[in-house]
Amino acid sequence: MNDKGKCIYGVINNESHAAGSTMLTSHGIYTVPYKDVSAAVGDSEIIDYGKLPGDAAARRLIEHQVVMEKLMKAFTVIPARLGTYVLGEDEVMLALMKGYHVFKEVFAKIEGRIELDVVATWVDLHAVIQEVSEEEEVRAVKQVLFNKKAGITVDDQMKAGMLIKSCLDKKKHEYALTIKDSLEDLCRSIKEYTMLNDATIMNAAFFIDKPRHIRFEERLDELSGSFGGKVHFKCVGPLPPYNFYVLEIEQLQYDEIERAKEKLALNAFATKDEIKKAYRKYASVYHPDKQSDRQNGETETEYIEITNAYRLLSAYCQHDACSFKKEDFAENSIIVTVKEQ
Repeated sequence: MNDKGKCIYGVINNESHAAGSTMLTSHGIYTVPYKDVSAAVGDSEIIDYGKLPGDAAARRLIEHQVVMEKLMKAFTVIPARLGTYVLGEDEVMLALMKGYHVFKEVFAKIEGRIELDVVATWVDLHAVIQEVSEEEEVRAVKQVLFNKKAGITVDDQMKAGMLIKSCLDKKKHEYALTIKDSLEDLCRSIKEYTMLNDATIMNAAFFIDKPRHIRFEERLDELSGSFGGKVHFKCVGPLPPYNFYVLEIEQLQYDEIERAKEKLALNAFATKDEIKKAYRKYASVYHPDKQSDRQNGETETEYIEITNAYRLLSAYCQHDACSFKKEDFAENSIIVTVKEQ
């Protein structure tokens, strides 16, 4: 049975709307305030999204998006990564306290701005492939193959297919560049995704000022016309800036911190500088380049463990110095960051 906890959907700026511990949606989402920011949370089982079947994960994602859409109608939102949980309201408050100054900095960057996600695809991929097949470079190769007295081999067909694919990719790149160049003056930033398939020309997120939303969609219509109807645009938004700023909350475990402390041979208290010096000391000893005589990857494994210990303790030590005693652990047990993607 899953543990009960609080799902954090995001952090909102109270100055953008009258907030407080008020119910926001029929989903039972409410705010936990701290100074002039609040966390939008809901009571939930703590779910490992990595272990959910695809259809269950998709339903959870849709539910999450519905909540975010409702929040965006009233607030400026720093979105939390999907599946961000803490155990109780005390930990929500602790996360707000630890992240407060970062939240204020991010709100200054996202206030009055939205994300729009755009997918551009070929309306008729087969027709585009036919068009590419008639280009001079491809026609020349096809003519050579046609004139071969020994006949066309499977290898010949593969080479011709790879050439057509290369020409198609080149055309996609040219179209994508034209689209981005046309939209760039309306955007604060652009984040491109991995291409989904051959039919996808561009898949990207655009960070824009809200007043430019209408002009942005008009520009997409203009682009569609300039491409002669060959390209279909799907624009999703407005969205919170998922692909530009995302809240992450990491809950550390005491046993992990204790093992990392022992790995770097630190005392019960340490400064950031002492943690760094301990890391440099042991990293220099176990660096694989300096231990070529060791066998079976022993050096590399030790070096990785030392590096991981350093990263963990650097995150844990959130001030100039920290305590590794169990009774002091809770103070630094939650790491709050807003990742700029």
